[in-house]
Parts: sequence; C-alpha cells; structure tokens
Amino acid sequence: MSAETEVVLDRRRLRRGMSFWRAAALIILLLAIGVMLQSREDIAGLLGQKQIARVSITGTITEDRDQLRLFKKIAKADHVEALLVYVNSPGGTTTGGEAIYEALRDVAKKKPVVAQFGTVAASAGYIAGLGADHIVARGNTITGSVGVLLQWPELTELLNKVGVKMQTIRSGPMKAKPSPLETLDENGRQIAQTMISDGFDWFISLVEKRRKLTVSSVPGLKLGSIYSGRKAQELNLVDEIGGEAAAISWLVEKRNVTKDLEVIDWTPEKDVGWGATASNNGVLGQLFGSGGAAIAKLLSHDRIVSSLGLDGLVSVWHPSEN
Repeated sequence: MSAETEVVLDRRRLRRGMSFWRAAALIILLLAIGVMLQSREDIAGLLGQKQIARVSITGTITEDRDQLRLFKKIAKADHVEALLVYVNSPGGTTTGGEAIYEALRDVAKKKPVVAQFGTVAASAGYIAGLGADHIVARGNTITGSVGVLLQWPELTELLNKVGVKMQTIRSGPMKAKPSPLETLDENGRQIAQTMISDGFDWFISLVEKRRKLTVSSVPGLKLGSIYSGRKAQELNLVDEIGGEAAAISWLVEKRNVTKDLEVIDWTPEKDVGWGATASNNGVLGQLFGSGGAAIAKLLSHDRIVSSLGLDGLVSVWHPSEN
C-alpha cells in the first residue's frame, strides 16, 4: 500500500472519529437541555426516587385546571408515597374548594394525604383541607368560617347621579338577577337565598361527614364563626397542632410511609394567562404605561377588589378592615 493511500485512509478514519464525537457531544447536549427543562419532581420520577409530594394551596381559591391535573399526576406517580397539602388561604369560590376536595379524595384512594394549615385556612380553604385524611394546624391558624355567600356591587345610585339609565329586556323575570344595575326585588332575593342555603347545606354536610361531628356539637359553626387552631382541635375541626414535621410524622407512624423521605414541591405547569388579571395588566399598561402593571398588581392583591372578580357562590373569609 502506497504512502498516499495510507494518508487517504487515515483522513477517512479521522473524519469518522470526529463525526462520532460530534454526534456524541450533540446527544449529551440535548440530554443536558432536557434535564434542565425537567421539573425537580419529573427528574425524581425518572430516577425512581421515592418521595413525599408537597402541593401548596395559597391565595384565592378558584377551579384551577392546571392544579387539578397536577393532583391526577401525583395519584399516578408510583415514586410518590404520600401527598402533603399546605393550605394558606382565606378561601375563594365554593366550586374551587369542591374541586380540590374531590381531587384530594381521588389521590387518597391510592396514597395517604395529609393537610398542614398555615396562617389561615378558612371557608373554601377549609373545604380543601377536608379532602385530606388528617389535618394539622398551627395553634394560631385561623380556620373555620363555614358558610357561603353571594356578593355584588349595586350601582343604581351611582348611575342615577351621573344620569345613566339602563334598559333591560329579559326572557324571564328572574333572568340576570341579582344584577348590579338594579335594586334586588324580593323574588330575586328569595331565589338567591335558596341557592345560598343549598350551598351551605352541602358545606355543613361535608364537615359533618369528614369530621364525624354534628353541627350542634360545635358552637358557632352554623353561624360561620372562625376558630384558632387550638380551639379547632378541641372542637374536632382539625386533628393535631403542629407544622410540617407533625404532618410527616403522622404519615410515617400512622400510614407506614417510609421514614426520612425527601419532601419535594410539585407545582402546576401554567399556561399563559388570558384571564381577568392578564386583561387588566394589558389595559392598564396601555393607559398608564409602566405604572399600569403596578396598579394592576395592587388591585389583584386587594382583598375586597379581588373578591368582586369571583363569579358564582363564594366561600371566603375576610378580616375586618376597621
């Protein structure tokens, strides 16, 4: 074999070697990018790492489809031995609390669920807690506020002052009542009260069933009272006083969850928002420039203003502003 032929063969071998290492480097790069894009819980799943999943329910509760999908994912995850739900919410929509409750009961069919209450877990926040097998609250947690309400602003006097008169044509006398554009008549009030009473009966029956008590045995329960965590434990509205450590101890001691498992936060994969908050940000941004986002953020964090954006029956507790 001539020297020239040897040189050509060496070059071909070199090119093949370089192609191999380029492909290997590309595969490693793609794997690295994939790992970075994976959430911590997904990585743990790929590694088969046993864990306790923790989901936080905070702020105003609504029927969040992303969060409900997350609970289904946890229920199916073989590497998740238990679910710890951290609740720190004054409530929200009654249907939002109902949806979380049902999702947690579905998870509980496959693995134990424990709830840990933070500063406040009232109204729809308490409904969510009822979905757990065991409730742990801080001694000074604000909880309870069992009840349902329907709120709307009445703008009739304001419209009269500015000289605006609304005209309405209805398919039926009860259509679109109650309405902020007119004074509520007695028939409309009775219909609204019937709906409120039905929602309240459902809430009360849920408390009685899950906590194994009667309304009459808990002073103030039917009146919508709030309780400290200590008082709630005394009245059997919660099971135990403590924090996350107490919740995990219960899982280990009572439900045979493996000791010293890592607690890993699971969070919903959020889509781009197109709801009221996103719309407000866009409009206020056009009107006020960079200051618009700050105004929208302020409005979204105001308890009274944000509660007016909740459609349907509301189960929420607000401390007095006075």
